[in-house]
Amino acid sequence: MAGEQGGVRSDVSLAGTAVAPGERRQVDIQIAELSSGFPVRMPVHVINGCHPGPQLFISAALHGDEINGVEIIRRFTRLTALRDLCGTVVAVPIVNTPGFLYQSRYLPDRRDLNRSFPGSHDGSLAGRIARCFLDEIVSGSSWGIDLHTGSHHRSNYPQVRASLDSPEIEAVARAFGVPVVLNAGFRQGSLREAANSLGVPVVVYEAGEALRFDEAGIRAGVRGIIGVMQHLAMLPVREDHAEPAEPLVLRSSRWVRAPCSGVLRVIEPLGAQVRRNQVLAFISDPWGMTDTEIEAPADGVIVGRTNLPVVHDGDALFNIALSTGTQIDARALDDFSPLEQYETGETADLARAERQIV
Repeated sequence: MAGEQGGVRSDVSLAGTAVAPGERRQVDIQIAELSSGFPVRMPVHVINGCHPGPQLFISAALHGDEINGVEIIRRFTRLTALRDLCGTVVAVPIVNTPGFLYQSRYLPDRRDLNRSFPGSHDGSLAGRIARCFLDEIVSGSSWGIDLHTGSHHRSNYPQVRASLDSPEIEAVARAFGVPVVLNAGFRQGSLREAANSLGVPVVVYEAGEALRFDEAGIRAGVRGIIGVMQHLAMLPVREDHAEPAEPLVLRSSRWVRAPCSGVLRVIEPLGAQVRRNQVLAFISDPWGMTDTEIEAPADGVIVGRTNLPVVHDGDALFNIALSTGTQIDARALDDFSPLEQYETGETADLARAERQIV
């Protein structure tokens, strides 16, 4: 896909479209056809730098209702810093176009695209999109960033998930600059697993809730991509660049589930550092006659939670990244202020040009 011959930049080709060095193009890849006969396309931004460097893909809306990443990519492509790009960026704001149109996590065939890789050219709709994405986007890349949110009615605290067995991948995950880096194994059928089998490491950024914009998560995502690109020497580091605090690097997480049904009252927010047996919430019966305490099972950080106050026995309430046996420096949590940090450095122009989403 990308071309560097003898250190000289050449055209990048995607779906039959050539993008010259110093040029950017939008390419539409046809992935399906609706029953009405209208084509469904995957929009792709290709930005080919004037200088040699890696090829990075950035993907969003692999689950069609996870829209934070769509806005992250929109803002990212407007960065003036991209004029100094070394290498190539291939940004796909909407991978699961049918799911995005129907505001659904899944495809019309009810399959989860992120469990359908590597896919096949003559398989299900999910399989065909997965195969197309691997062939056209992933196979020519050096690195990938996959943007996600929590699922329906769940919110995630800004975090990066990656396989931390590789020091190189851990370094990229740390460079994203969010407070929590969480080790995550490969799930069968996921984009990350399929890309890894092709030798393309991918880190996953999680923040916010499906079908909702989260301004803090969006701002942290834009700056996180810049941080990764600076680490990969794809963008220069500005003189006024401020290094983020060292993240909390945690090896595992655990869901806390409802021991009974009722009405949930949460008292500890996303991003809170909690201790074992600390009360996180209460569940009361509808008449308010009983209260059941929900306690943290171990030391850690709340990185995910339900947003539904009506819960049933066994529902997932809190996702806690476990810190037992780990020395925690809380500065990563205390210093994290993405709304303010966005107004400085490489994203200052964006902050001045656009109003904050509320």
